[in-house]
Amino acid sequence: MTATNEHDAYAPPEIAARVASVGVAKASRDVVSTFVLAVLAGAFIALGSLFFTVVVTGSELGFGPTRLLGGLAFSLGLILVIVAGAELFTGNNLIAMAWASRLVSTGAVLKNWVVVYFGNLVGALGTLLLAWVGRVHELGGGKVGVTLAEIGARKAGLEPLQMFALAVLCNGLVCLAVWLTLAGRSVADKILAIVLPITAFVVMGFEHSIANMFFLPYALALDGFESAALARGSIVNLLIVTGGNIIGGTVLVAGVYWLAYLRGKKA
Repeated sequence: MTATNEHDAYAPPEIAARVASVGVAKASRDVVSTFVLAVLAGAFIALGSLFFTVVVTGSELGFGPTRLLGGLAFSLGLILVIVAGAELFTGNNLIAMAWASRLVSTGAVLKNWVVVYFGNLVGALGTLLLAWVGRVHELGGGKVGVTLAEIGARKAGLEPLQMFALAVLCNGLVCLAVWLTLAGRSVADKILAIVLPITAFVVMGFEHSIANMFFLPYALALDGFESAALARGSIVNLLIVTGGNIIGGTVLVAGVYWLAYLRGKKA
């Protein structure tokens, strides 16, 4: 059954068609606009990451409730990306649906991903720099800095296979959140669609490459860039988590829904 009026959510087959259409638009956008919007997305995710850190620091609610509250705070990042408009690498893995339908070329997809990835990195590091100059890590008597250092050390210390699995799961949920926003028609619909999937991935400790572009360098800065193990672990994390995110978004979401709804349909 398809949507019957302007207030109904789009049905899953309609969402699939919309995702493919959006993918074409994203892959066709000029490089400068794509990069600027990617910088914004990196900054938005970094702000969500910092919001998460401040919220969970010093909480006495217990592990689960604290993570839940932190996940709700982190949702700010994707809400800003979707509602304000920005280009996020992990969400753009859904362009694979347009590629599978032969609506965009392999080169166009890869160009978008590369430009957006590095734009996200610039945005995340720029936000980190501003937060550092603003000494946000000194909030709570320095406890926020301790939390940031602990988050970075934990991420850098994960085993490679663990990183990969957590990254696949993470972008499965992120892309499902983006998928759900395309079912909605209003800003409220989109926000509600984002909150639970994003909160879930944060609560369960999944790995998001763009968030890690903020967390890991911040931990390195707090360490004074003295720990070779932290630096090495950070590089390994970003490489493996990026690969896992791609698999989670392209295979678990874009690939599955393409097979279900768009396979065999003419462009």
